[in-house]
Amino acid sequence: MGTVLCSCILGENAKVRLKLSKILHEQVPDLYGEEQEEAGVPVCEVEMKGCCREFFANPTGERVTIGQPVILEADGGYDFGIVYSTGSIARKKLNLKRSANSSEPLLSILRCAEEDDVRAFTEIRHREPEIRDACQKRIERHRLDMKLVDVDLRLDQQKLSVYYTATHRVDFRGLVRDLAGEFKARIQMVQITTREEARRANTQGPCGCVLCCSTWLQKIHANPFAEKPQLPEGPGNENHSFNTIGLCNRPKCCLGFSKSSHNAHACRHNEGPAIGSVVRTRDGEAVVEGVDPQKKSVLIRYEQSGQKRRISIDQYNSLAGKNKK
Repeated sequence: MGTVLCSCILGENAKVRLKLSKILHEQVPDLYGEEQEEAGVPVCEVEMKGCCREFFANPTGERVTIGQPVILEADGGYDFGIVYSTGSIARKKLNLKRSANSSEPLLSILRCAEEDDVRAFTEIRHREPEIRDACQKRIERHRLDMKLVDVDLRLDQQKLSVYYTATHRVDFRGLVRDLAGEFKARIQMVQITTREEARRANTQGPCGCVLCCSTWLQKIHANPFAEKPQLPEGPGNENHSFNTIGLCNRPKCCLGFSKSSHNAHACRHNEGPAIGSVVRTRDGEAVVEGVDPQKKSVLIRYEQSGQKRRISIDQYNSLAGKNKK
């Protein structure tokens, strides 16, 4: 996994996510009926840098829309974000994310962002490559065994978050003192997993789509399914298990939602002929070399000539039936 490619909430990938969110909100009347006015303080889901989405109360009384930039309450300051969902959708997401016993109060939306706020946020994003280079040089100076993933300077410039991965505990006290002295801000060192690193990368997977963890997944689990799915073997006992590993070098999150289809493939595979079975044909005896359940075909090899041929499972069953007679 390389460095972060695009974690900006004003980028093209973010516009695609907001478009999908708008389409979902347009379907609210069909899904849940006419939306009722919320009781109490309205709740909004807001996306911040690094594909991080959090829920905020909106006590301002202003009606916010999807894609609208807002200024958010933060610990000891304020930050910038983009409204991702509102109304009943945001409330339902919040109920799914929070545990039944959770009663922590939500932070608030302070106000809608103005052009000066958007300009200040853009300037900070332009400074981040320089900040990242400065952090990397100090990591090398202190000879710390850690990988710098991303940096995030808050809009008020009072807090700098440094995201990194490491295989063991790192003593970064000297590094924090150096960074605090240079940037005149509070330094927060955040150790993340490779899955969270992939989310912050906000890039495309091998399927051509933006990563699930960067788009719609509410929470990244340590392991999205209990067992590694057993994908069917291809012709010649070729195993395609490498297709199960994502950019984070962990099992793909999407496989947790297609486990039933893998089981179906396995069932169909078990119904086919066993590898090594012998069948008599008009050209002589042949040995089953492989089975492709998706294409419903069998690869056979003639024992006398060594020639290989692919036939359908129906053809094989017909030959096997004649052999029994």
